[in-house]
Amino acid sequence: MPTIYQLKSRFQDLLRPICRKLAAGGVTANQVTLAALTLSILEGFALWLFPGAFLPLLLLPLVLFIRMGLNAIDGMLAREHDQKSDLGAVLNELGDVVSDAALYLPFALLPFVSGTLIVGLVVLALIGEMTGVIGVQIGANRRYDGPFGKSDRAALFGLCGLLIAFGLTAPLTYHILFGAGLVLSALTILNRARAAIREKRTA
Repeated sequence: MPTIYQLKSRFQDLLRPICRKLAAGGVTANQVTLAALTLSILEGFALWLFPGAFLPLLLLPLVLFIRMGLNAIDGMLAREHDQKSDLGAVLNELGDVVSDAALYLPFALLPFVSGTLIVGLVVLALIGEMTGVIGVQIGANRRYDGPFGKSDRAALFGLCGLLIAFGLTAPLTYHILFGAGLVLSALTILNRARAAIREKRTA
């Protein structure tokens, strides 16, 4: 199903010159992965420490965009500059789920947002990423099927962060948006599991 992840190749093309400069300067894929994780944890801490505050919410879309760029760059450094490693694979997968939890769980502190929906979204995000990795375990590729992958979650929370920063605090709005995210997350898990099994059977 369609997902923002399908734009990844175009995004990588835009970032490739930066990637080459970083590689030439001795920057490693693992360093970029850790930078993305550190940035996410710092932003998440700000959101947790100052729930509903204007500046952390305003910065959230920017942080999410930078994180997306760093995630693309670490992958290109690994694949295109011979930096693949077992440690890198572990950091990449763990970094994604830890970053998601750090950035999104603070939304549960907002009085007009359902904490149950936020926790449910984060839990399903973790299960979704685990389901993608299970594809490798059964002999298929790592699955990134949509409709609600990492980039789509970032778009949803980035949008909600902006809406809240500029004063939209109607509970119904966030029940609808995060409720839809919850349903789409469940569908994503199902799609990834089915696609991995189908790929394995037809291999």
